[in-house]
Amino acid sequence: MKFLLLHQGVYGHTQRISEYLQDSLRKQGHEAIVLALVEAAPDLERFDAIVIGASIRHGKHNPAVLAFIRRHLKYLQVIPSAFFSVSLVARKPTRNTAQTNPYVRAFLANSPWTPRLVGVFGGELDYQRYGAFDRNVIRFIMRLTGGPTEPDTKVVFTDWQAVETFADRVAALPAAVAAV
Repeated sequence: MKFLLLHQGVYGHTQRISEYLQDSLRKQGHEAIVLALVEAAPDLERFDAIVIGASIRHGKHNPAVLAFIRRHLKYLQVIPSAFFSVSLVARKPTRNTAQTNPYVRAFLANSPWTPRLVGVFGGELDYQRYGAFDRNVIRFIMRLTGGPTEPDTKVVFTDWQAVETFADRVAALPAAVAAV
């Protein structure tokens, strides 16, 4: 099977999760290509399944994600497809599912696409990589939500076992859709 893994992020962690998914799919004998969403070629038909990953910045997914979905909606409605979201909010067990993550719920409510599979993963917190505005906003939010606020904090909140489980479910998508 051929999988297209598209990512839209800011600081590179969504791409790292996409590359982890790629490695997992390849270990299962599949072909998997990782591309930035903005680099996606219009020949999506050559893939058996598509996964779109997007991170949260300033409380939203990048508008380019919905623009891509609208542009390719007819195809996304028929091909096996999945979506995953990456955010610091998802570091909390009460916010790491499609049903409990407010950003994913808002995204799915505003999207004309209904992916067959949705994943929600904690992101990476690295204050040293952020510009002054982002660093201060994120520290303020972390203070409000009980997260780390030390300026030298660098921590990955991603549950890699959950990403592995998501990869297994992605690998099964084409067969599951074909059986329906």
